[in-house]
Amino acid sequence: MASHQIRHVAVHLLTPLLMCLGMGLAYLGAFHQPEPNHLAVAIVGDSPQVKVLAQTLKDKGGNALDVITVPTRDDAVSQLRHRDLAGAYVPDTDKPELLVAKAGSDTTAMAAEAVFGQVAGLQNAPLTVTDVTTPSSGDPTAQGIFFLLVALSIGSYGSVAAIGAAGAGLSMWLRGAIGLVTSLLVSLIGLALAGPVFHVVDHDLGAIWGMSWLYSAGVLTIGIGLHTFLKRWTTLALMVLFVMLNFTSSGGVYSPWLQNDFFGTLHHFWNGAGFVEGARSLLYFDSTGLGGRMASLALWLAAGVLLMIVAGLTEKRQATAQSAPRHAAPEPVGQAPSAETAMAAEEEMEEAVGV
Repeated sequence: MASHQIRHVAVHLLTPLLMCLGMGLAYLGAFHQPEPNHLAVAIVGDSPQVKVLAQTLKDKGGNALDVITVPTRDDAVSQLRHRDLAGAYVPDTDKPELLVAKAGSDTTAMAAEAVFGQVAGLQNAPLTVTDVTTPSSGDPTAQGIFFLLVALSIGSYGSVAAIGAAGAGLSMWLRGAIGLVTSLLVSLIGLALAGPVFHVVDHDLGAIWGMSWLYSAGVLTIGIGLHTFLKRWTTLALMVLFVMLNFTSSGGVYSPWLQNDFFGTLHHFWNGAGFVEGARSLLYFDSTGLGGRMASLALWLAAGVLLMIVAGLTEKRQATAQSAPRHAAPEPVGQAPSAETAMAAEEEMEEAVGV
């Protein structure tokens, strides 16, 4: 008896142990050693000296730096605001200047400052750093959007566990409707915290709310659809999709310019990056690139809806394939639940606490 219980415990410990392994691989793999990876920088000017400096920096930087020259300071500002550059250096013998866009990524701006701080140091001149963006009053590092993503994600995939465990007897369309309402509530909570409570978002609240709802609905529909096939393993799958791969590739902590190619590639189409970069584009960069990020969020939601349709059809086929309906006899009053009932309850509880 004891050996059976030990095996049962061991099987259920597999989920948290896999979570531990996955989180370690994802977070340490993405964040343990940030370093420039084709960091796009520019040097302002068109003189022979500027071109020599750019070529020298490129030769020394190798794959870490992509160095170009731009003719004027205004051109550099324009490319920074279009998010094509991480930094632009304006040479001057007395007061060299570095242009950055901290609202796009504070850590990327710091990396550019480290690169050109060495260049200015060779001239024994102090480097002036100029931010061409204006972060909101409650979010000077412009990383608050990332933490809003974390709140939306946990509220969304955590709700999947509750809907799957408590609503297993409901039809797929009804579970989908509950998921839609839940995503609305999650987005409103996120908006209240990011807006009037902490002032991370100080304008375009309606648009940010719409993006939050779109993101949350995508997570919930995918989760509800997956639950039909994965059951108690759904929470683990959602953590892989919307935590391990999502937070690490969102650009909220480090941009692709400071990550390896794997997470940099995910950044182009993953839904967390769609939300973070879309919100930044809207709030700080005059909506540059917003259309593509909104399209990615819509495609994730469409994938979730499609998955729910497939799951609903699968459930109908399974119900049709069953023999005559079986009605379970009620448990006698005062008698302990059957092992099967206890197992089902335990698995549902495991989903609910696996957030």
